[in-house]
Amino acid sequence: MNKGDIKDREYMYRLITGQLFYDGHQQIAFSLAQLLGITTQVPPPSDKLFRLVNLAKQFSDDRESMDDSVQPLEPSVGLDMEYDSEILPTTPEPSQYETIYITSHKAPCRAAVFSPDGHLVATGSADCSIKILDVDKIISRDGRDGPADGGPDGLNPVIRTLYDHMDEVTAVAFHPRDALLLSGSNDCTLKLFDYSKNAVKRAIKTINEVARINAVSFHPSGEYFLAAADHEVVRLYNTDSTQCFVCSSPADHHIAPVFDVKYSDDARMFVSGGSDGDVKVWDGISNRCIQTFTRAHDGAAICSVQFTKNGKYVLSSGFDSTIKLWELSTNRCLIAYTGAGSTGHQTLKIQAGFNHNEDFVMFPDEKSGSLCSWDSRTSDRKRLGALGHTAPCRVFVHSPTMPAFVTGSDDYRARFWYKNPSPS
Repeated sequence: MNKGDIKDREYMYRLITGQLFYDGHQQIAFSLAQLLGITTQVPPPSDKLFRLVNLAKQFSDDRESMDDSVQPLEPSVGLDMEYDSEILPTTPEPSQYETIYITSHKAPCRAAVFSPDGHLVATGSADCSIKILDVDKIISRDGRDGPADGGPDGLNPVIRTLYDHMDEVTAVAFHPRDALLLSGSNDCTLKLFDYSKNAVKRAIKTINEVARINAVSFHPSGEYFLAAADHEVVRLYNTDSTQCFVCSSPADHHIAPVFDVKYSDDARMFVSGGSDGDVKVWDGISNRCIQTFTRAHDGAAICSVQFTKNGKYVLSSGFDSTIKLWELSTNRCLIAYTGAGSTGHQTLKIQAGFNHNEDFVMFPDEKSGSLCSWDSRTSDRKRLGALGHTAPCRVFVHSPTMPAFVTGSDDYRARFWYKNPSPS
């Protein structure tokens, strides 16, 4: 037997022991690893063994015994532990990003969002205003003469400033197709702005809610949107008629205010997280809860939730300063990203997120003022990045299309961070 065959066998044995470990048979996995003389270090979670079995079925000579339902498997978009648990990141570490633009509000920055195509970014503030910025203009200004916070020249990235709320703006979302921006506020209202018109600063529609708004999320078609308020029930609104729908089963709802809600990219599901500590996955058609991760962060309130691009996993962050990756097919936590919040639990609701290709998980640390990041596949900690804010960072959102993110702080500033792919 040559060295290549030995390495292949060791790799196969590691897959077997890894599968046993993550199926709950830890003692058997360790005993088998010792018996075979291979490493007893816990491997990263992977479904590669299952994939290999399916591939073997496809090429089996006994065609009659094949399961007709087995289809060739192809790598999916973004993070997929089934295929790429050992792939190295191809994008720059978050600590390499630099601030290339700063915009200021007249009060703390409380919300931010990129448009689905990454060309626009909006920031919301406690001064009741919303700014919409042109990302291409921000990048064009990089290295140009002029103040970092813009100016009267033609490259000023702030293309709209909207006013219609009576209190702090807490949530913003771009319509996926039309020039509409949705916002929520402490004034217990949801507002739709048409930003295609230069002179219009007021909302074209206003919806009165029962409590302050914590999060909003558009259906990928734009026909509906979700709203999470300081209330136990997630709302589903028709964008045109503003008609409201809620789940009819009381047992499905959270038992405390909902802090975040997000649609999956294909709209087949949406996910919510609340101060009750639960993460709930909902069917996007029936509006019923189909899965609950109870006490997802050991009972700590949930700060943020989001799906991966392929809809196989949910990323959650909690007030325990821990970020977790949940696998929907097995209803378990695959990876916990730890090391932030070294001084204890956080006191502010700060969201975590992926970079644009899901190579990294990113999270602003409340106490240190630094950006923590991890390899999303292995949970290896990366270098800290100084965020440069003079007060706690309350907002973090990464571009869906490029190496760029925005942070917002109690220092009244929103910083645009960017990593030029071809630095001079």
